[in-house]
Amino acid sequence: MEVELSKSFTFEAAHLLPNVPPGHKCRRLHGHSYRVEIVVRGPVDPETGWLMDFARLKEAFEPLHAVLDHYYLNEIEGLENPTSENLSRWIWEQLEKTLPYLYRVTISETCTSACHYYGEKSVGADV
Repeated sequence: MEVELSKSFTFEAAHLLPNVPPGHKCRRLHGHSYRVEIVVRGPVDPETGWLMDFARLKEAFEPLHAVLDHYYLNEIEGLENPTSENLSRWIWEQLEKTLPYLYRVTISETCTSACHYYGEKSVGADV
């Protein structure tokens, strides 16, 4: 049996988007209440009955939360242009080193706007 597990986290941060056209509202300093969803996908261990403990997802994200929450994202190495797309990729790159079965990272910067990132393995895949 294969399953997907997800755990959501929130953090508050400020940013601006330096590469949008002059006059665009996102070029001005502003903040968001970000929501991050981390999804792992893989086989259920027949002995334990689970893919992994949800606590493992929390442990994996905690160091990132400490770096992101209540900070200016543009000052974080690798997030000089902190779009939702770049932020989701940055989080993926931090998590893939330690979180087995990582499948998707979703960033929501508002309650109606989200970016889903599936890692580099999905880029250029035939549909």
